[in-house]
Amino acid sequence: MSDTRVVLISGPRQAGKTTLASDIASDEMPFRDLDDGFTLQYAKSDPTGFIRGLDRAVIDEIQRVPDLLLAIKKSVDNDQRSGRFLLTGSANLMTIPTVADSLAGRMETIQIRSLSQSEIVGKKSCFIDRAFRGEEPQEGKMIVGDELIETVLFGGYPGAIKRTKWERKRSWHQNYLESIVQRDIRDVSQIEQSAIMPRLLTILAEHSGQLVNYSRIGASLGLNHVTARKYIHIFEDIFLIHPLEPWFSNRLKRLAKSPKLHFLDSGLHAAMCNLSPAAIKRDRSKFGPVLETFVFSELQKIAGWSKQRCLFSHFRDKEKDEVDIVLENSRREVVGIEVKASGTLSVRDFSGLCKLKKACGQNFIQGLVLYDHDQIVPFDEDMYGAPLSCLWSD
Repeated sequence: MSDTRVVLISGPRQAGKTTLASDIASDEMPFRDLDDGFTLQYAKSDPTGFIRGLDRAVIDEIQRVPDLLLAIKKSVDNDQRSGRFLLTGSANLMTIPTVADSLAGRMETIQIRSLSQSEIVGKKSCFIDRAFRGEEPQEGKMIVGDELIETVLFGGYPGAIKRTKWERKRSWHQNYLESIVQRDIRDVSQIEQSAIMPRLLTILAEHSGQLVNYSRIGASLGLNHVTARKYIHIFEDIFLIHPLEPWFSNRLKRLAKSPKLHFLDSGLHAAMCNLSPAAIKRDRSKFGPVLETFVFSELQKIAGWSKQRCLFSHFRDKEKDEVDIVLENSRREVVGIEVKASGTLSVRDFSGLCKLKKACGQNFIQGLVLYDHDQIVPFDEDMYGAPLSCLWSD
């Protein structure tokens, strides 16, 4: 805010955007809440007048009145002081072409998510920076076995974390999802079949971490692939899911062309799949997909403060050898991460990483198989089996 006219804090509801913005608000920078009925009505009926009366301001939940952004553009063009407006948004405003164009060069977006495990244990994770330096991973606060299951299923939302009983945590996640589907979708899109959205979200939860087939998903709901893709993008816009595009290289042909879809919080994913710690302890095979969601989410959060600017993707070749998550920095250097829910390793677990290394050549920096154990196991000079706790090591 010291050098930018407009700052947007963007991310899902209940992640802490309003708390952060409220801490910054002051007498000189009043707080305007668009969840308040009167304020919302005034902003919708006269967006220009609403902004004209503000010298500097915090405006919460700006996605509820997108027309305010055009009025803000005019205001900050006439008065170009830094730190004029701090906005929060629970939807991805940059997917609206008029918004992206109107505020180009005037606004910086800060994305926040639910709490990372490193924040919960009081650390600032250096996992990504260490991996790109090619250093051996370091263990964080050791969490394995049943405690790891609970950590993954609890997710990162403060409202769920502070509840002590599992049933109350699950209730929080379920109520959150119901509220999001019933309310926030109306703020970002006008769709004809809104009643179908809860069923669609359930299907996406069952397919989280898998290659997405829009035609197959749409057919199960009586939608064509174009409509299915459109509806799925709405869940992306409100920060419930995130696409993971396939990694590609001119060195390797016939790579997978389909993206994967991941939930952005493992607690919400578990709630959609009706998973509990007791259910996973009885049937460990159900743990893999939600654990992959957890790792993907953790890496997204760590990347937010990492020195690396990473592109996220996945790798899959014609022999179906895979790497769950591929990180590529601005120098085209690559780190591959495979996620395993068990506590044992085999040579086969590194096969996808070996294929990725061959495709990358000298750009391959490190490959890691994250697993449910407390030991770091060197596999090659640039590959390791590493405890999942390395994700929150400082």
